[in-house]
Amino acid sequence: QVQLVESGGGLVKAGGSLSLSCVASGDIFVRYVMGWFRQAPGKDREFVAAVSRSNTKKYYADSETGRFAISRDNANKVVYLQMNSLKPEDTAVYYCAASEGFTSDRDGYSIWGQGTQVTVSS
Repeated sequence: QVQLVESGGGLVKAGGSLSLSCVASGDIFVRYVMGWFRQAPGKDREFVAAVSRSNTKKYYADSETGRFAISRDNANKVVYLQMNSLKPEDTAVYYCAASEGFTSDRDGYSIWGQGTQVTVSS
């Protein structure tokens, strides 16, 4: 079973940028579709982005299109989320997750990291 550990969260001003990383271990990384989700207090966990096994196919939620970029480095077993033009609405705990299929559905992801906090001030 793959294990996932996120990092890179922090406090940033609106309009700024952050880059999140998720390091995988314990399994064959390339077999998984990788996704990012986020959860704000009192809200459901929501889909942010997903990337295919080969890094050739990417899917974003509408609110992130044009601002966020997901990518993966299979050699180093890392998935990234580059976040630009951040807004206070982006404040949440961000989670990476692994799936055996390309989907935006939370239930399609079987392995989850512990999350990293992103706070965007206004």
